[in-house]
Amino acid sequence: MSATVESSASDHFAGASSLRGWRRYVRGSRGVLLLAIVLILVGGLVANTAQTAGGHIRVESVRFVDQTGLIQTGLLYIPQNATAKTPACGVVTIHGYINSVDTMDGYSIEMARRGCVVLDANQTGQGSSQPPAFADEFGGPAALAFINTLPIVRHGDVGLIGHSMGGWASVLAAASAPKDYRSVVLVSSSVSTPGVEPIPGTPTFPRDIMVDEARYSEFSQLMWAEPKGSLFPDSTRMQALFGTHQPIVPGKVYGSVAAGTGRELILQGVDHPAMTIDPSSVAHAVGWMQATLTGVQSTSPGNQIWYWDEAGCLIALVGVGLFLFGVAGELLKLPYFATVVRSRPENRAMRGLPWWFGAAILVGLGPVTFYWLQEWGTNTFPAGPYLPQTITSGVAAWALGGAIIGMILFLIWHFTTKKATRGSLHTYGLTEPDGRIDRSLVWRSVLLGLSVVVATYVAVYFFEWAWNSDVRFWIFNIKPVNYTHMKIVLDYLWPFLLYFIALSVIVFGQLRPRMQSLGTFMLAVTVLLTVGYVGFLGLEYGVLFGTGELLTSSQPLLTIVGFQFVPIFILIGTISSYFFWKTGRIWTGVVVLTTFIPAIIIASTATQGVPW
Repeated sequence: MSATVESSASDHFAGASSLRGWRRYVRGSRGVLLLAIVLILVGGLVANTAQTAGGHIRVESVRFVDQTGLIQTGLLYIPQNATAKTPACGVVTIHGYINSVDTMDGYSIEMARRGCVVLDANQTGQGSSQPPAFADEFGGPAALAFINTLPIVRHGDVGLIGHSMGGWASVLAAASAPKDYRSVVLVSSSVSTPGVEPIPGTPTFPRDIMVDEARYSEFSQLMWAEPKGSLFPDSTRMQALFGTHQPIVPGKVYGSVAAGTGRELILQGVDHPAMTIDPSSVAHAVGWMQATLTGVQSTSPGNQIWYWDEAGCLIALVGVGLFLFGVAGELLKLPYFATVVRSRPENRAMRGLPWWFGAAILVGLGPVTFYWLQEWGTNTFPAGPYLPQTITSGVAAWALGGAIIGMILFLIWHFTTKKATRGSLHTYGLTEPDGRIDRSLVWRSVLLGLSVVVATYVAVYFFEWAWNSDVRFWIFNIKPVNYTHMKIVLDYLWPFLLYFIALSVIVFGQLRPRMQSLGTFMLAVTVLLTVGYVGFLGLEYGVLFGTGELLTSSQPLLTIVGFQFVPIFILIGTISSYFFWKTGRIWTGVVVLTTFIPAIIIASTATQGVPW
């Protein structure tokens, strides 16, 4: 009896110990890594199931050469009904500026589900297509020509769907080959093409066109010469396209679809970038193609599954983020990298009201300088072999300017603080307690940071290889970087390096939160770095949806660019705080950020210059 009780007690405590060990495992870096892998795999399976309509559509990566020899890329959606013996209708979908094929997945999936072969094309200089951007009429004519060469497509029975600048590409494609297409859908776009010879819309060109516009478009002036999207029916440019001098009635079909002169205006209650994830916009595009192409299956336009692709890619995006931290935690256990771990220095950051004042400056500095520093950068450094991306040049100038302003304010605080209480290079996360920079520590921090980034991109490359897709949400994605992107990252490395050093010193030296756990510390830092951009966008878009115009109506493009900085600063906050907490120094976090963040921006941005 005694032996039985003893054995039961032993088993009980062994089981409890095992349970505690499992909980520690799940909560530790290995558990995070396991969860990350599961999310990436589940996200990929969900996305691919939607993208292929449960295996009924084959999706292939394609490359084709345009009229001047530039290589363009895209995704080809091939439904089962499309064969050389039974060719199907075709659709070309083209994304807008600083986007890529993933932006148009809703239109592509839904048209392929209805029996059309779909070419989702990358514009020149965007995605993985060869630069420069804007070349060869944005790549539109080449995309139309390519789909018409496919034996599985009925020649000429092709529709064009283009968002924003992709709409201009579609119109130029229609003009280049009038017999090679049947209809066009402009998704928050226009017929006139700024920057090239304009092609005015007429009652007969383009053939059978739907204008699917955003009531709260940031680009209302650029597209249709109206200050508000709600005034699009009064646009003389649009009225010329519709063949009327009266306000256009949304939802009314003008002209004759049978004769190729059909025109219809749809106004959606969203803004310009949201059009690509608006089910109503997708439905109207599908309905227009059903009315204008031959053989499109009659499945209701409202019957949609594409949003599961978006959901799967979002799940995988979260998985890739967790993968970074899981890999980092495992690498820090290795003997070589374990020496990077040092005790966190004493926290001599500001307290009380001064802390709140300093935090307010940090929160406001980025948004306040957002427009003018980026505009200065793009004007001062035109795209060329070195610094070949206009948007990235603006972001780099903004980052460098922020670093300079921030460090000036930081140094004023440092030298006006009493010597007995102010921080030191050590408490700022730069040196050892004796003021010495440990070069071995810095070197190992560099190797650790690079290893983390490389490992993370292995997951990104795997996702693309396995499912022909990117980890993303809406207009933010972590795309694979190719050789051209890697060279461009080197061009922009130094301003980002200076920025992340300055930001880390300010956050962890002057404004370091006094949290007692890693999770709350990461959350506090992330909120500190992100809340300003959430407020900035909330103000701009609150005014837009309240009045029909942005608060800063002269900067529609940069305002839209601002969306990506919410997820980017979430990454900056979590990554920098994690590595500072784990290593007690800023170096590893700076290395990860200096390579990872520019790579994300550069791979998702148009390349205007031809890199060296």
